[in-house]
Amino acid sequence: MHKDRILINKLKNFENINSNILSIMLILMGSILLAISAKIQVPFWPVPMTMQTFIIFLIGMTYSIRLSFATVVFYLFQGAIGLPVFASGGGIAYLIGPTAGYLYGMLVASIIISYFANLGFSKTYFKTALSLFVGSIVIFSFGILYLGYIIGYQKAIAAGLLPFLPSEIFKIALAVVLIPTLHKFINK
Repeated sequence: MHKDRILINKLKNFENINSNILSIMLILMGSILLAISAKIQVPFWPVPMTMQTFIIFLIGMTYSIRLSFATVVFYLFQGAIGLPVFASGGGIAYLIGPTAGYLYGMLVASIIISYFANLGFSKTYFKTALSLFVGSIVIFSFGILYLGYIIGYQKAIAAGLLPFLPSEIFKIALAVVLIPTLHKFINK
C-alpha cells in the first residue's frame, strides 16, 4: 500500500493536519459531495444524469481503500437514518428499494477503484479508464441484479442500464481526463 497515494496528502496545506482529523474531514466532504451529486440532475440524452458515480470515481481514485469504504458507508448510514441524501430523499426504504443495488454497488466499486488506484492505476489515462470501467460494471451489475430480482432482468436492463450508458461513458471520460492530470499537477 502506497502511503503517498492519497492525493489530498500531497497538498502542502494539509501536511500539518492530524491524520485522524483529516480523515474525518474527508469522509464528511465525500459524503456531502455524494449527497449533492445525487440531487443535481444534468440534462443528458436519453435520460437526465446525476453525478453520483462521478463522485464515486473521484473518491475511489483519490482516497485510500479504508477512507473510500468509510466515506460511502457514512453516506449510506446518513440515508438510512432518514437524512435526505439520496436522489429522492432518505430513509431505510432506499436501502431495500428498487435502486438499493446501485447504492451497494457504489460501495463495492469505490473499494475496487481505490484498490486499483493504490496499484498506480490513477496515474495514467489508460489504467484510470480501465479501473473506472470496472467500477461502473460493478455498480450496474449490483443494480441490475437487485432490480432484476424485483421487476425482471429484461426490464431491469432496459430501464436500469441501457438509458444510462451514454451518461456513464461521459462521466468515465471526464474522470479519466481529470484524475491523471491532477496527479501530474500535484506531483510537480
